[in-house]
Amino acid sequence: MAEIQARLQALSEDYTKLQQELQAAIQSRQKLEAQKQENSNVQKEFERLKDGENIYKLVGPILLKQDKVEAESTVNGRLEFIGKELERTENQIKEIQEKVEKKKGEIIQAQAGLQTGGGAPAKVAAKG
Repeated sequence: MAEIQARLQALSEDYTKLQQELQAAIQSRQKLEAQKQENSNVQKEFERLKDGENIYKLVGPILLKQDKVEAESTVNGRLEFIGKELERTENQIKEIQEKVEKKKGEIIQAQAGLQTGGGAPAKVAAKG
């Protein structure tokens, strides 16, 4: 019975770690989605610009003039990178969720073993 309790404790700790990993992955996804939205807004602003209008990039405390083609290329590159990271993060979240569900099942089985293991000696004592 002590063995089942130790296994249940270990499973519970693993489950808690998986929950923390899942929460971190979800927060990462939220940050990426915010960055994607921000860069999409910048991309829309570029579309509204007329030829010859200036674009400035904030580098530290200084605004540097930037070529429109270069700025668009940078934003498009960021959006592509963010899209790939979002996809990777989504896959990571799915994997962690599957592990969480598997661990839940293991915990339920261990609890059932603990309940049947705890009930068996009581039956023996009642018969004796």
